[in-house]
Amino acid sequence: MEVGTMPTEMMDVDSLDVDRLDLETPALQPTASVVRSELSECHVLDLLIILSRRKQVILGTTLATAVLAAIVSLLLPNRYTATANILPPQQSPSLAASMIGQLGALGAMAQKDLGLKNPNDLYVGMLRSRTAEDALIRRFDLLRVYRDKKMSDGRRDLENATSIVLGKEGFVTISVEDKDRSRAPQIANSYVEQLRKLTQDLAVTEAGQRRLFFERQLELAKNNLADAEQALKETEQKTGLIQLDGQAKAIIEAVVKLRALMAAKEVELHAMRLFSTEQNPDVMLGEQELSGLRAQLALLEKQGASPGNVQVPVGNVPEAGLQYVRKLRDVKYAETIFDILAKQYEAARLDEAKTAAIIQVLDPAIEPDRKSSPPRTLIVVIVTLLGFFGSAGYILVAEALCRLRLNPDVNARFTTLKTTVFQPDFQPHG
Repeated sequence: MEVGTMPTEMMDVDSLDVDRLDLETPALQPTASVVRSELSECHVLDLLIILSRRKQVILGTTLATAVLAAIVSLLLPNRYTATANILPPQQSPSLAASMIGQLGALGAMAQKDLGLKNPNDLYVGMLRSRTAEDALIRRFDLLRVYRDKKMSDGRRDLENATSIVLGKEGFVTISVEDKDRSRAPQIANSYVEQLRKLTQDLAVTEAGQRRLFFERQLELAKNNLADAEQALKETEQKTGLIQLDGQAKAIIEAVVKLRALMAAKEVELHAMRLFSTEQNPDVMLGEQELSGLRAQLALLEKQGASPGNVQVPVGNVPEAGLQYVRKLRDVKYAETIFDILAKQYEAARLDEAKTAAIIQVLDPAIEPDRKSSPPRTLIVVIVTLLGFFGSAGYILVAEALCRLRLNPDVNARFTTLKTTVFQPDFQPHG
């Protein structure tokens, strides 16, 4: 009976234990987070114990890293930064921009769509241009300074050492960093000189474009005058000097003057059409004047036997005299064209001088009194921290791998991994 009663007693005990656990379970549930926190604290304590055992390695590595960082930072050369501030030319808004601005919000949208940007961006782009950079590289022999062999590498190094920023106040700030204390401000001020030179050489205004147009036309007229004078000289040497009749000379001079005025008026109209439309009053007035000159020339040419030749005054002139008259006419024609274009060129040049860009240097670059880089203290601090955390991380990883090695199951898996890594993909057939 005792044997038979054993299971019943055991069942009673188990049922009592289950009831006890059921009763105690609600009381244990609130302490689950506490248990997890204790386990995490134990885990952190284990890590600290591991690190404390290797504290000499960590301290030695950190100290060695700090000493090495200090030595390297002391070997780094000092770099100095010089800054120049310039005030770009303040351009007055054009008539079209003023009319668009009067439209209010619609005008703002139109300016955005038409791409009307800040004109100071143009000068920042000119400072960053290849022409300005090449001039500075050649002037200061920066290829030797930067130890470069190609101009492209020199431009890249110069761009890395230079900062050109357009500030909110409208100032253009040019900062140049260099190893030489005296060369940095020289390069920064040379940027300003290059900007002045580029604004003078390039046709960035309407007056500059007109000046370039008349300059080319004047050079062409000068060459034509030289050719006509040379042809007249050869005719004089070949035929001898011939005295012209007074009436023939007067008519020839009148025809030549009218043709020269017509040519000059056509050049002037062509220059005006570059910036104006056909409905421009100045263009319409120029066309009327050109028509009047053509009518006067046609009236004078009717006196000759054929249009284009004045033969009545020189009809009885020998062939040699006729050749001289024609060459003299070409010379006078070229002289008149040259004189008219010269006046137009001088007027355009004066107009360009009045509207020339004036670049004002607000703060010229001066020799800096302290270095801008390298930050030696910051380098030592960062490298020291990297050495400390790197050595601590290395010790923790090494400890974890060592414990994994002690586990037979993990060790067997490592062995299997090595075997499969170095095993060929295809096994040879027996």
